[in-house]
Amino acid sequence: MKLPQYLLILIALFFTCQTLKAQEGTTTQAKEETLTADQALRQENIKTQFDVVIKKSGKYQEYKVVKRIWIEKLKENTIDTIKTLESRLSTSNAKITEQQTSISNLEASLAKTNEDLSAITEEKDSMTFLGMSFTKSSYKTMMWSIVGGLLALLAFFIFKFKNSNSVTVQAKKALTETEEEFEEHRRRALEREQKIMRKLQDEINKQRKAGTK
Repeated sequence: MKLPQYLLILIALFFTCQTLKAQEGTTTQAKEETLTADQALRQENIKTQFDVVIKKSGKYQEYKVVKRIWIEKLKENTIDTIKTLESRLSTSNAKITEQQTSISNLEASLAKTNEDLSAITEEKDSMTFLGMSFTKSSYKTMMWSIVGGLLALLAFFIFKFKNSNSVTVQAKKALTETEEEFEEHRRRALEREQKIMRKLQDEINKQRKAGTK
């Protein structure tokens, strides 16, 4: 394949990706436009709830005026989300601990089996095991099958452990992001509320001064 054909393929892939991203963004935006704040607070994820509440809130000059009931519901939903993530994190940690114990037991069992295998291979070709007579080759085949099974189990538990650890990391990250997002939104809302209260107080003071003249 010549170089220009590579370039054409790369350009086509680039524009396809851009088109898909644009369509996805348009679909999400259209969905948010059709949702009411009450619907979003009942059905959607935390990010969509924040977006819809901000879009549906009223305006005062350059500020957004958010209904107190929306803020309280948003706070409740955020706290519930955080609790859910914490519960999942606790469950993942418990599974990790359980799997670590299982891995340790399997490693100990594997080490013991290897020791037994090494000792037995030094004995004579014919031997008795559990009341049954085996040739050396048959016995070695059986023991290596056991070792293989234990290794497979060990590999399985290691995989599960790594997978659970990945889930834990993702849960921690999501929890941190949600907490930071909530704190930032709360801080901004408090700042907007304070600014509005100051402006209202200034207006009241002006009205009082005008009334005394």
